[in-house]
Amino acid sequence: MEIIKVDKISKQYKDVKALNEVSLSINEGELYGLLGVNGAGKTTLLKILSGLAKKSSGEAYVKGYSLSQMDEIKKIVDISPQEVAVALNLTVYENLVFFQELYKKKDEEYLNMIVDSLGLREVLKKRAKTLSGGYQRRLSIAIGLMSKPEILFLDEPTLGLDVLARRELWNIIKLFKGKITIILTSHYLEEIEALCDRIGVMSKGNLLFEGTVDEMKNKTNETSFEEAFIKIVGGMK
Repeated sequence: MEIIKVDKISKQYKDVKALNEVSLSINEGELYGLLGVNGAGKTTLLKILSGLAKKSSGEAYVKGYSLSQMDEIKKIVDISPQEVAVALNLTVYENLVFFQELYKKKDEEYLNMIVDSLGLREVLKKRAKTLSGGYQRRLSIAIGLMSKPEILFLDEPTLGLDVLARRELWNIIKLFKGKITIILTSHYLEEIEALCDRIGVMSKGNLLFEGTVDEMKNKTNETSFEEAFIKIVGGMK
């Protein structure tokens, strides 16, 4: 069942067209990957869908709500942004309680489930500013889950992490696969290939491909996902 439908969304910043009539669809419970190099338009699209930026034209629907009904959309959507969004002087536990209270969804049992799922138990009493980059990312995702969203946007969740921390975060993301709808942006090919049910490939504000990894390989007659990506972005030369 379709939960997000994007219909010819464009975004213009002065002389720069960040999005050019992008259309795509995302199914309920799907882990959907937006793949593209920096500046492809991935983050801009997430910001529009979550109410952090305004579209220039086009329309999108989130669980049937149009973008003009953003108050309703915000009840079912949350985002973990590229920049780690945590209160640095609060402990991990204090961060989670603060955001639960902010969303008016205080639930100690749910909080503990998220803490254990994301492996935060051992750092629960530590101030966020003392955490490693990997733990700060985990906390940022946990905060995004405090509103009990039906849809979670993960914008470059493993950016800047070392190989081991990235793999640990992959395993955490997999725990929620199929339980909520996740839209993941990344420029890491191996990340998208390992995690996502379907993908959208973006370049310079355009959606160049939508489908599964295997479908992209078949379309480009390539056995390597990397070679298929290069071919798609390069215009199938």
